[in-house]
Amino acid sequence: MLILTCPCCDIDACETELSPGGEAHVTREGPGASDEAFEGYLFDRINAKGVNFERWRHAYGCGKWFLAARDSATLEVFGTYPAQSKAPPQDLCARISEKRPGWRWGSFGDGQ
Repeated sequence: MLILTCPCCDIDACETELSPGGEAHVTREGPGASDEAFEGYLFDRINAKGVNFERWRHAYGCGKWFLAARDSATLEVFGTYPAQSKAPPQDLCARISEKRPGWRWGSFGDGQ
């Protein structure tokens, strides 16, 4: 079972208490976007096996959104951080790099 720590209320929540919100660090296109940009936002996803950054909502807890880094193949959770972050925290990237030599932010379809 997937367990994530909500950085807003600091509670370890299992996946039944959470609602997924899709890929993190994606530019979300709005009503003023071109058809091509909106189509890219809706359909162009790398969906890479390995380290992914995702949006989650603590639906049956504090109700707030947050971001999580995890491995999509092993379900290993590297950490969580506030939803307002423009990029993963440096310490989280260092932790991932330590466990996955050669990995760096922006190199595997993780939003950059």
